[in-house]
Amino acid sequence: MPEPKITSPRFRRGTFWPITLAVAVAWAASPLAAGRDDVAQALKDPLRPERARELDAARKPLEVLTFAGVKPGDKVAELMPGAGYYTILFSDIVGPRGKVYAVAPAEILKLGPRATDGITALQPTHKNIVLQTPSLNAFDPPEKLDLVWTSWNYHDFHDPFMAPTDAGLTNRAIYAALKPGGVYIVVDHQAAAGSGVRDTNTLHRIDVEAVKREVQAAGFQLDETSNLLANPNDPHTANVFDGSVRGHTDTFVLKFRKPAS
Repeated sequence: MPEPKITSPRFRRGTFWPITLAVAVAWAASPLAAGRDDVAQALKDPLRPERARELDAARKPLEVLTFAGVKPGDKVAELMPGAGYYTILFSDIVGPRGKVYAVAPAEILKLGPRATDGITALQPTHKNIVLQTPSLNAFDPPEKLDLVWTSWNYHDFHDPFMAPTDAGLTNRAIYAALKPGGVYIVVDHQAAAGSGVRDTNTLHRIDVEAVKREVQAAGFQLDETSNLLANPNDPHTANVFDGSVRGHTDTFVLKFRKPAS
């Protein structure tokens, strides 16, 4: 198996806020994905709220989505998409020939409307977004996918509130859902080296080596790693919501690939 590539460090993250009616009206005059052929064009979507644009400096979506390799026509699933910061970008990048399955798993619906409101707000103007709510263990989209993405959520696969989610079953379901050669991107907060899954429910972190082991056990190859979100000043001991690290945790970005044959 070839050694995975490593990409240089650059960025951090933030959150997303729902779109406004005024912006929605502005977007109605602009056809979905018209003239869009790269990530930079997607970032100009007038439906993206000002709050999301402010967060771009931390999340560096141009770099991270370029690393992911998402492209026009792709079929994408985003697991646990939250309010939709990346969902709208995926929608614009893949365009009308593509599809974005926003998967708010059944296990997370107990959090109430906030688990899906951001996605349902996008659907009237971004017709290629499909909301799905299966159990993560039973993830099974209606067509084979080019890309599966989860950002700052993989550690939750191990947490009690997500029961009965099982990371092994979920990773195997993702493997089955992808086309040969398809890509699985995992973005998450780094925990202390050697800690495994010890801190997932307390600090909301996971050891990158534990993620690699679990995902590769499902049949994936580690294709490339990125330090785009690395922060060497993060001690890995604080809860990710602590003010000392919130929004700039040491974050890993992993690209796994389903073998082409």
